[in-house]
Amino acid sequence: MTECTSLQFVSPFAFEAMQKVDVVRLASLSDPELRLLLPCLVRMALCAPADQSQSWAQDKKLILRLLSGVEAVNSIVALLSVDFHALEQDASKEQQLRHKLGGGTGESILVSQLQHGLTLEFEHSDSPRRLRLVLSELLAIMNKVSESSGEFFIKSSELFESPVYLEEAADVLCILQAELPSLLPIVDVAEALLHVRNGAWFLCLLVANVPDSFNEVCRGLIKNGERQDEESLGGRRRTDALRFLCKMNPSQALKVRGMVVEECHLPGLGVALTLDHTKNEVNEDGVSDLVCFVSGLLLGTNAKVRTWFGTFIRNGQQRKRETSSSVLWQMRRQLLLELMGILPTVRSARAAEEADMEAEPSVTVCSGLKEEHVVKASALLRLYCALMGIAGLKPTEEEAEQLLQLMTSRPPATPAGVRFVSLSFCMLLAFSTLVSTPEQEQLMVVWLSWMIKEEAYFESTSGVSASFGEMLLLVAMYFHSNQLSAIIDLVCSTLGMKVVTAHAVRVPVTSNLSANITGFLPIHCIYQLLRSRSFTKHKVSIKDWIYRQLCETSTPLHPQLLPLIDVYINSVLTPASKSNPEATNQPVTEQEILNIFQGVTGSDNIRLNQRFSITAQLLVLYYVLSYEEALLANTKTLAAMQRKPKSYSSSLMDQIPIKFLIRQAQGLQQELGGLHSALLRLLATNYPHLCIVDDWICEEEITGTDALLRRMLLTNNAKNHSPEQLQEAFSAVPVSHTQVMQILEHLTLLSASELIPYAEVLTSNMNQLLNSGVPRRILQTVNKLWMVLNTVMPRRLWVMTVNALQPSIKFVRQQKYTQNDLMIDPLIVLRCDQRVHRCPPLMDITLHMLNGYLLASKAYLSAHLKETAEQDRPSQNNTLGLIGQTDGPEVTREELKNALLAAQDSAAVQILLEICLPTEEEKAKGANPDSLLRNVQSVITTSTPSKGTEEGEDNLLCNLREVQCLICCLLHQMYIADPNIAKLVHFQGYPCELLPLTVAGIPSMHICLDFIPELIAQPELEKQIFAIQLLSHLCIQYALPKSLSVARLAVNVMGTLLTVLTQAKRYAFFMPTLPSLVSFCRAFPPLYEDIMSLLIQIGQVCASDVATQTRDIDPIITRLQQIKEKPSRWSGVCKDPSYKNGSRDIGSMDPDVQLCHCIESTIIEIINMSVSGI
Repeated sequence: MTECTSLQFVSPFAFEAMQKVDVVRLASLSDPELRLLLPCLVRMALCAPADQSQSWAQDKKLILRLLSGVEAVNSIVALLSVDFHALEQDASKEQQLRHKLGGGTGESILVSQLQHGLTLEFEHSDSPRRLRLVLSELLAIMNKVSESSGEFFIKSSELFESPVYLEEAADVLCILQAELPSLLPIVDVAEALLHVRNGAWFLCLLVANVPDSFNEVCRGLIKNGERQDEESLGGRRRTDALRFLCKMNPSQALKVRGMVVEECHLPGLGVALTLDHTKNEVNEDGVSDLVCFVSGLLLGTNAKVRTWFGTFIRNGQQRKRETSSSVLWQMRRQLLLELMGILPTVRSARAAEEADMEAEPSVTVCSGLKEEHVVKASALLRLYCALMGIAGLKPTEEEAEQLLQLMTSRPPATPAGVRFVSLSFCMLLAFSTLVSTPEQEQLMVVWLSWMIKEEAYFESTSGVSASFGEMLLLVAMYFHSNQLSAIIDLVCSTLGMKVVTAHAVRVPVTSNLSANITGFLPIHCIYQLLRSRSFTKHKVSIKDWIYRQLCETSTPLHPQLLPLIDVYINSVLTPASKSNPEATNQPVTEQEILNIFQGVTGSDNIRLNQRFSITAQLLVLYYVLSYEEALLANTKTLAAMQRKPKSYSSSLMDQIPIKFLIRQAQGLQQELGGLHSALLRLLATNYPHLCIVDDWICEEEITGTDALLRRMLLTNNAKNHSPEQLQEAFSAVPVSHTQVMQILEHLTLLSASELIPYAEVLTSNMNQLLNSGVPRRILQTVNKLWMVLNTVMPRRLWVMTVNALQPSIKFVRQQKYTQNDLMIDPLIVLRCDQRVHRCPPLMDITLHMLNGYLLASKAYLSAHLKETAEQDRPSQNNTLGLIGQTDGPEVTREELKNALLAAQDSAAVQILLEICLPTEEEKAKGANPDSLLRNVQSVITTSTPSKGTEEGEDNLLCNLREVQCLICCLLHQMYIADPNIAKLVHFQGYPCELLPLTVAGIPSMHICLDFIPELIAQPELEKQIFAIQLLSHLCIQYALPKSLSVARLAVNVMGTLLTVLTQAKRYAFFMPTLPSLVSFCRAFPPLYEDIMSLLIQIGQVCASDVATQTRDIDPIITRLQQIKEKPSRWSGVCKDPSYKNGSRDIGSMDPDVQLCHCIESTIIEIINMSVSGI
């Protein structure tokens, strides 16, 4: 705040006098100093005091005498005479008005329309209006601050900038805050003043007139401050304001610095306060407060504080504005001055002699470090180690030179001297880059030689049993046996910090890392440190280094990358020790992952626009998939440790083009090593809907020889068609089909990645293709293009297609489904426009999506079960001591999941079967679901085609038949994948009209023979009827020995039921099942005798029930016996329509009579079939 430098601030002397209400000191102030404190002093003199003592009465008289000679007091008295209650009410109304208007500066209740500028109005106004002017301006600034969402701004205000009226405006501000504290909280006012020019001056005056609020204001400003204050204008203004406040009240500067560290905000302020107030203060051991303060931040136990201050150092180095105005520059300069202040300037005679003998003449050997400086020198060495190792400070040439001079100086033989030499030696090991020139190397050689010679002398003189000689020996042994970890531990324990791991983070990554780069690389070091958990042990973040290295990769793949990712994931999820479950590395953020995949989808020329290589993208994909799999695999272990690492969101996974990347990897298998197979394994486990066999086969066709031929035929016209042109062509479909057909045909020549820009237009217009009159060729071409797009962007394509095919209902807004919605409820796919069910090309797409989402739902529920595994723990704990019950909750949840999946799959099958049924309109046109079976039977029974057969074949050429075939293919796949689905669906049952279609159209229906005996044994009559009808069709389709045994069982069951069923149930059971006996005889003639006996038996039972009726039923029974004994006589009776259609004696409505006629028709049909010799 350079604009405040010319203004007079409240002095520390005056502030202390106000704090203590020291009237004698106040009387000694000059007129300009006293002018700044008038608002508070006038209020003291005029307001009724709470202190009624005699001493205060005397002090009050002195204050009145002091104020009597000041002219400005009259204006302040006038300000205090205003009706503040009415003013507060108007201010509240204005606040409400501003809130309604959205913070606009329209009508004002406090201030009417201004005739002149704000300063002129202020000059010409009386006291009440001045209060209103300042209050209105202040409230406007406060409202803007609350609505700015943290973005800093500077509010231009004449009232706070005009130097003529600054003192009077400050008087008004102080009076307003003192009289309206609820409307103007002092912390909020302080925050608002940061956004105006001269804000620091106004703030200091405000606090000086309310001295008790100093700590409250400082804490509020720090709490609302930035984590890094020198990065923004707002942070620097806040820091300057707080520095002015602390200069006014220096006794509280260290307390304010403590608030800074506590909140981890404004690190520059903490350093600045140290430089302002404790620069010249030293402790008993000579160490300055600056060294102690910074060392405590970086070497303390609070990791949050360490990271916060380390970020301040790193950011400060990256700024180009590294001038003397920078707090970091001032801190480094002060530390360098302290370091230079203790360096020995004169060489001792013994050191000079050694230098002449062992060193070159140009080498300067410093010695003679004074004993009183040894402790401070050790503290400075540890501080610089922390700054370079933890905060990433890069020393300048001057700093490095002075550090080497200090390290090679020779202390006296005292315990502190031994400690100093050990620190210097370890610092040399940790930061070897300090030695950069041959002269410096020679200096270090001389110093190391001195260490070896003087070790015995130091040990004998200092009285320390373990001198630096043992350290030299240990380091030599560790280097000789290549025990790097032991050297790391030794250096860390000596310096008291984790220098090696912090240094490893700063090692540059290898550019374009590939298998062509041999030798020992940084990736090997990081891998070993990750394996030993050094980073988590010392709380050093390695995430950024690994991310940068993954970005800097190319083919052929380096063999160390996959193990590095695996061990990194393990260090993220699994703590280094059970005693410290938080000791883990940080995972890569979602934004960093998304940055890798920017611009992935596009054309084949995509690599020109990509920022990252395909290798980096595949490695990050491998990391994400492996991380999610490891997280699910370790759910129970992590729950036992009460840890729950964050999983990557589903929205992130939706934005990664997984299938496109896998397809790219397929063409680079030789260069990617084992990465392609590892990705396929992860994909099959976690994303089974992206591994559908049909998709792989389709992809082979798309990327095969035919695709190369199409590329040869590719013309410029095909490339010139834009998505906008395709949209225009679709819009013209109701009028003309030529343009859209031409564009679609050209698009078939493009590759899958080149089709991606057209995906949204293609899917969004699918609904138009459902209208009547659209040529079949357009539909088939759209289907073909959709299948090509499905090879590169299946998940996004499915979501767009499902949303596009929703039924359009007037006045009802369509819901936009997401990937997560469709995985939770795959049946949404079938809630499409009903016209899709009779459009085979689009129905093919719908069935493809349904199959994919059913697989995705299984994987989603399995993952959800593992994620919530910790919910079982309370139940298990409650059952401790009960044998065999610890696994109960988990088994129950697994069973519930399986039941949900089974219900989901069966519901999908039932809906698909319902679609196969003809509508009323189709029935009127002659469509029949069993036409396929009739057609098959006609081919078997007749050798020459008849007119009826030709009509039946023509009937097959319809949309319904094609949709039925598509559905049967999908059901066949589902039954083969999980036979339990077939069992569940048939136990539920479906319309018997579909049995001819399902048995003939689904090749895997023969598996039903395994559970039909169980289905027949069900107590429900409907299930028994359905089982016998299903068995009759299966026997015709699969005339196997197993079918014969099941059919014989069914006949026996029918005989048994005849003896137990009531009349009503007997009629309900045998009327639909008797025709099935004909199929049994047709498939298996050996059953003829048993079936004929069963039919006669049924007829006899029915006759006995109607024996008491007037009508004699015996002729029917007699006729049945004759038919059984001499069937050849009755073989021609089948030509009689009355027998064939069961229309004889239909006048009787008696169930038993109807059943007898049905029996007679069944027997005649069996006889006719056997005589004609099927």
